[in-house]
Amino acid sequence: MIYQFSFRPISQKFTRPVITNHGIWEIRESIIIRLIDVTGRVRWGEISPISWFGSETVEQALKFCHQLPTEITPEIIFDIPDKLPACQFGFESALENFQEKPEFINYQNLTYSGLLPAGEAVLNQWTSLWNQGYKTFKWKIGVDEISKELNIFNSLIQNLPNSAKLRLDANGGLSYQEAKLWLTTCESLKNRIEFIEQPLPVDKFSEMRELSNDYDTKIALDESVATLQQLEDCYKQGWRGIFVIKPGIVGSPSRLRKFCQQHQIDVVFSSVFETEIGRQAALKLAGELSRNHRAVGFGINHYFI
Repeated sequence: MIYQFSFRPISQKFTRPVITNHGIWEIRESIIIRLIDVTGRVRWGEISPISWFGSETVEQALKFCHQLPTEITPEIIFDIPDKLPACQFGFESALENFQEKPEFINYQNLTYSGLLPAGEAVLNQWTSLWNQGYKTFKWKIGVDEISKELNIFNSLIQNLPNSAKLRLDANGGLSYQEAKLWLTTCESLKNRIEFIEQPLPVDKFSEMRELSNDYDTKIALDESVATLQQLEDCYKQGWRGIFVIKPGIVGSPSRLRKFCQQHQIDVVFSSVFETEIGRQAALKLAGELSRNHRAVGFGINHYFI
């Protein structure tokens, strides 16, 4: 099978910057790809890299698209190298869309986690997401002084309804002692704190595994499992906690599907601030592979409206 191929870079400014330990992110740059088969059917894919998270850069993805011919085959798509995981996802998910009606997505009663703003702004803004129906929230930590964040956290916990679940995402920004302090703080709140996400940097895997064994509060890996190769490596090294998977940058959907089905891992699927094209492809995987029915991290629409 041969497909006509074209692509177009796009960019979209966030309504408010996304602030994490990695810095301030203001504009989402992506690449929309189009495939047309011999019968004239059109399918779309999206390449949305996050280079500081472990994928290729937007420039590298554009360079790859530019060097492709205008007619491509499935063989070309499945030969995309692992160093271009966002490209793997974009092209392969577009190809998969030829196998089914594009409007059919198996959402499998997915629930959503709403992304809260970092810092004190969270105290004024969680209510609007709660009123929109969110019951699970993610709050970025490791952005400011820990004493200040713990004070904000205490206020947030006092104000959040008891039925709400909170995820704390450090983006690898805590020291070992800070991670222990957060975990100790959360121990008495384990019915309300779902997990702490990536407390330590990627190169501190053994320490995170140790903390996971020492505390009841769950730890989830995120940056440590950004790509399929990293996911496989952490599993081989014994991680049996939660894996946060960002389909948009993890790599090949077919290989991800095979890995998750083979190993039955505890997974949370999360957004890379993609458009509806990438979002539908990612949620399709989440619907198939979310074993424990944890809320998916796609409650980010308010960053674009």
